[in-house]
Amino acid sequence: REGTMKTSIVFLLCISVFPGFSQGRVVGEDETGFAECNVFFPGQVPPEGFTEPFHVKICQRYNKEPRFATLYSTKDKIPLYSAFKYTKAAQNKEENWLVEPQIDDPENDLHEMVHEADIVGTVANLGANQALTSDYMGSGYERGLLNPSLLNEEDFQMATYTLTNAVPLSPSLSKSWHRDIGRVVEQALVPHCSKKDHLYLLAGAIPSSVRVKGKVSVPETLWLAACCDVPGGWSLGLVKKMNDEISFADLTVGELEQLLAGVHLFKGNCGEDNKSQEKTEAILQAVSQIHSGEQVGTSDNQEAKDSGLVRRVAGIIATPFIKLLELLIYVFVELVKFVFYFLWLVIKRVGGTVLDGVYSLWNGVVSYLKAISMVLISIPYDVGRVIINIFLGFLQIVQDVASLTYRILRIPVGFVLHLAAFPYHSICAIPSVLKDMATGIGGTFSLVIDATGTLLHGFYYLAGHIVKRFVPKGSSDD
Repeated sequence: REGTMKTSIVFLLCISVFPGFSQGRVVGEDETGFAECNVFFPGQVPPEGFTEPFHVKICQRYNKEPRFATLYSTKDKIPLYSAFKYTKAAQNKEENWLVEPQIDDPENDLHEMVHEADIVGTVANLGANQALTSDYMGSGYERGLLNPSLLNEEDFQMATYTLTNAVPLSPSLSKSWHRDIGRVVEQALVPHCSKKDHLYLLAGAIPSSVRVKGKVSVPETLWLAACCDVPGGWSLGLVKKMNDEISFADLTVGELEQLLAGVHLFKGNCGEDNKSQEKTEAILQAVSQIHSGEQVGTSDNQEAKDSGLVRRVAGIIATPFIKLLELLIYVFVELVKFVFYFLWLVIKRVGGTVLDGVYSLWNGVVSYLKAISMVLISIPYDVGRVIINIFLGFLQIVQDVASLTYRILRIPVGFVLHLAAFPYHSICAIPSVLKDMATGIGGTFSLVIDATGTLLHGFYYLAGHIVKRFVPKGSSDD
């Protein structure tokens, strides 16, 4: 390699999340939700150049924390890259494959990765934009992880088993890919980056026209890009062809970007302008030793054997002391745990008692203040009511006294008034009496005259009648 070759490693990942604990967010290129996963890119800037409308960004989360980032192709139904950091190698967990419902149905109310069987019939167009378990069954291909679970500690490892982080690989290629990428990262890349948390990895796949069951694209090339983003850092690219299961081909980041058709992987080229030839050659030598099956860091097999024998003898001698030390440490740790547990119980009991007392005291004070407040509030009301009752009683007394006085005074006053009015009524009655007497006398006299006239008229009538009956009629001359 020329000294101008720069070392940069990029791992592009697709990630899924463990149900119940993690959730995946599917966002567009311009949306802000993916920014939570920018910590997995140098300078927090994702790769540029992936602009197809079927490219979907996924920020994979677990236990409410982002674990790695993925760019997924809904057309090819495989991840184009997964971006992550080396955390710590852990033992492989049992595979527990999940799917991302929002890729197929953005309008559904599921916001975390779930088992495929749990959402069959509830998510619209399930499998329209992502691969499903049925696409791999009986196909002869395995679900190869771009972000290998073996490069992640336990919390991160659970999130890698998602179909959005898997590409179809033959069993032998899947095994060699995960074995070699794990050894390259742990033995060649991590030791040559002074700050482990500044080692950024992108693992990706280039789709081909070959498709599993006419749906999921089989990658024609797998690639790995690394960036040690520190002063005097480096970047490196590695490529594994599908027809070459034995070795990687090492490239500069610029050459890898040309292979990816104009994609820009790292901000500022990540150490590509440095002339760190010795460090680059050391990394490539370590990669070469991994390909040849040698132990990285040994230049002479005999020296390795001798040092291995010495280590074994020293291990045999030191084993009893190590076991005794482990026992002492275990006893000490358990003792410390017991002491802390005992103190915790004491503090819990004492604290609980104190809190109960404070709570009871507080309730008593609140009740006392409440009762006093009610009494104080009722005093003005009661005083006002008493004053009003006294005033109403006084008015009633005044009314009763006035009524009694009126009734007492009404008897003599009426008598006096009647007595004083008697002469007036007596004198005023004399003309009326005289008038009535005159009227009576005049009426009597008129009655006598009328009676005398009537009596004389009757005698006249009777005499005339007798005369006409008994006296003979004379002639007309008589």
